[in-house]
Amino acid sequence: MQGLDLVIDKLKDFLLKNGPKVIFAVLLFAIFYFVAKLLRKYTLKFYTKVFKKQRSVANFISTAVYVAVLLFGGFASLEVLGLEDVLTKMIAGAGVLGIVAGFAFKEIGSNIFAGVLIGTQRPFKIGDWVEIAGTFGEIETIGAITTSIKTTTGQEVFVPNQMIYQASFTNFSNYGKRRVVLKSGVSYGDDLEHVKAVALDEINKIKAALKDQPIDFYFTGIGSSAYDFEVRFWIKYEKQTDYLEAMNETIMRIKKRFEQEDISLAYSVMTLDFGVKGGVNLFDKPVKVES
Repeated sequence: MQGLDLVIDKLKDFLLKNGPKVIFAVLLFAIFYFVAKLLRKYTLKFYTKVFKKQRSVANFISTAVYVAVLLFGGFASLEVLGLEDVLTKMIAGAGVLGIVAGFAFKEIGSNIFAGVLIGTQRPFKIGDWVEIAGTFGEIETIGAITTSIKTTTGQEVFVPNQMIYQASFTNFSNYGKRRVVLKSGVSYGDDLEHVKAVALDEINKIKAALKDQPIDFYFTGIGSSAYDFEVRFWIKYEKQTDYLEAMNETIMRIKKRFEQEDISLAYSVMTLDFGVKGGVNLFDKPVKVES
């Protein structure tokens, strides 16, 4: 009991000597408390409008502002009470904890910051078809830490947000259209002008091809067994099946029309050289085998 009485007496002495300071410190902290609540309310309202589809980011920012103001109010109140030593120890302890937390939550912090950048720059939106970090698919969700992609094989892949800004990524939906590029080749015996005219005629019949965009045809090289060519045209692109259906129709049309026009699609050819310059066609001369 004597120990308790001693503590009470010391508390009374402290309050009598520092009563005004205590009252002022409490009032000061109360002011900071109400300011923190007010700032949290308005920052949440503001950033909810900025990050319409990322409320978690708005919550994070408003909470960070709230905690920062409360900490500043607490430090100011301790300073008023003359507890500088306690304040110094608290700051030193907070510094050590900050370093430890910095290493522990480095990756999480990087992902959250990247999430804020995504919400600000908006390089893609939900429903866009993208390729990020080697993963191709449709954007399902954009979170504060990860972005989820639904792949063409039906899996959901979660990509850390910081990886989006560590390398280049492709948004196939950004322009609302996509280019279909078909590469193939024809045999050496075909008329190249005729090949080009036939291919362009068939591409013009494809309904998905945008008529206000150019259709290109180029011979791109002389291969080991063919004249290589490339045909390109634009389609309206909303989902991956738009591209696949256009490519499918292109291949089927080119093959069928080439067969009708007696144009040979290229395939690998092997030449056998029996000592004659340029090789010998086995159909030109019968091969005699001497025993």
